[in-house]
Amino acid sequence: MVRFGVELVPTSSAKDMAEIAVLAERHGFDTVWVTDHYNNRSTFQTLALIAAQTERIELGPGVSNPYLRHPAILASEVASLDEISGGRAMLGLGPGDKMTFDSLGVERKRPLTALREAVSIIRALLRGEVVSFEGRMFSVKGAVLRFKPVRDVPIYIGAQGPKMLALAGEIGDGVLVNASHPKDFEFAIQHIREGAEKAGKSLSDVDVVAYTAFSIDEDPTKAFKASRKVVAFIVAGCPPSVLERHGIGVDEAAQISDFLTKGDFKSAFKSVTEQMVEEFSITGTPAECLSKVEELLSKGVTQVVVGSPIGPKIDKALKLFSDEIISKLRG
Repeated sequence: MVRFGVELVPTSSAKDMAEIAVLAERHGFDTVWVTDHYNNRSTFQTLALIAAQTERIELGPGVSNPYLRHPAILASEVASLDEISGGRAMLGLGPGDKMTFDSLGVERKRPLTALREAVSIIRALLRGEVVSFEGRMFSVKGAVLRFKPVRDVPIYIGAQGPKMLALAGEIGDGVLVNASHPKDFEFAIQHIREGAEKAGKSLSDVDVVAYTAFSIDEDPTKAFKASRKVVAFIVAGCPPSVLERHGIGVDEAAQISDFLTKGDFKSAFKSVTEQMVEEFSITGTPAECLSKVEELLSKGVTQVVVGSPIGPKIDKALKLFSDEIISKLRG
């Protein structure tokens, strides 16, 4: 059965995030993912508060990276979260974003190697093993956790490029694909399948997650206005190959990027076209959003996460999604 999740960006207090997570749980969502950026509230502290105030929903960072947090620290963090939540923790792990690393003076070397080694170390520690590991990126000598998680914590890999998608299919329990359009999942799933088969798995063994930019409202104009603020940043950060896949000009994206760099957000948001919103988000009325979600499921997506902005008003958007999408797709 398809699962549904919500992405929370802790730009406001952990208390606010917990309130939204409680609401999501009440509306039938299965997972909650909290973004991990140094300039927002602490991800794991926010998750701990959410865990304490919810009962059923699974939760984890979406996503952390092994450059800013050593794999042993990540293992401890997620095992602690699993204990606090009574066995509901997940770990979202990715290579991190270049803009953040540049601002912190951190060099992102060998991301494929770093992810592979990190997952190996984390899994061994979560099993309760004494870990000695000498890799190209990480060295661990006799590391051990003094406690074990409640369950076998699933690890999801954030991936977009073909090599990372294949690696995610190979070593991950799930793949967080930061995309909203069927074209992107036609591309992604062939590489995820390739990686899964390399590990002796099938695609059905991997939870394929559409980590979408989402905006739902009964008024399509309001939904569009909310989503274009997020889509502006997506388009500005897209590599040329992805822009080409969606028929967006490199010059158009460069202009939006230039506006954002200058802090001219009004011009950046106005430059976002209807085509950009269509290609890089799920936006519209409940009926339109339902149709777009169904199309993703037909491509092999097994979990849909509603990400920023979710809608003009988050509480209303979560209820609309529950009433008009979750209820209909679950019969």
